[in-house]
Amino acid sequence: MTAFPSPVLPDERLASGIASLALRYRGNFSPETIQRLVIDSYERLAEHARVRTHLVVLTEHLATERLDALAHVEGAPGSGLPRVLFVCSHNAGRSQMAAALLTHRAQGHVAVSSAGTHPAAEVEPVVAQVLTEAGVNLADAFPKPLTDEVVQAADIVITMGCGDACPIVPGRRYLDWPVTDPEGAPIAVVRGIRDEIDAYITELLASLPSASTP
Repeated sequence: MTAFPSPVLPDERLASGIASLALRYRGNFSPETIQRLVIDSYERLAEHARVRTHLVVLTEHLATERLDALAHVEGAPGSGLPRVLFVCSHNAGRSQMAAALLTHRAQGHVAVSSAGTHPAAEVEPVVAQVLTEAGVNLADAFPKPLTDEVVQAADIVITMGCGDACPIVPGRRYLDWPVTDPEGAPIAVVRGIRDEIDAYITELLASLPSASTP
């Protein structure tokens, strides 16, 4: 039976998640790789967290996304579902709206991720509100740090106002959507931003034949 490596966990509750991920990714990644990535995910999220109540659960979600991306990179990039990554500064507004809208409209035909170069503590409440009004679920969304795995795995990287901090990876398709930052804006303005992003989503889906929906 393989023993986990010795580094002390920042939260002992992470051990069960590490064991679960080790079983899920057995044959793809070693327990040492999984533990290292889980600890790194926890530390990245803890850096910006105001409340740590759900930090262990969010860590497992982030680690899973990173492991899936890493498996894609080490497997056959360019195959399977098209992978789209939205990047903005705080991953609390524009990129969250774009990811939620694309996930909703692509109906499982696109793998969607979002991240921030300097992630906020939480998604802007008004952003969640205008998406709920449009019938889009944002219940499980949380600001995530930009990591190498998700950038490398993306077929299309869409930047939304992160400027010089936006990632550059040779060979990737890059788009920049010059959308207004919804932070601090009244709800009527945020609704307009949502609709503007949705128009961009329509164009994006039209450029992905395998992702087009009725």
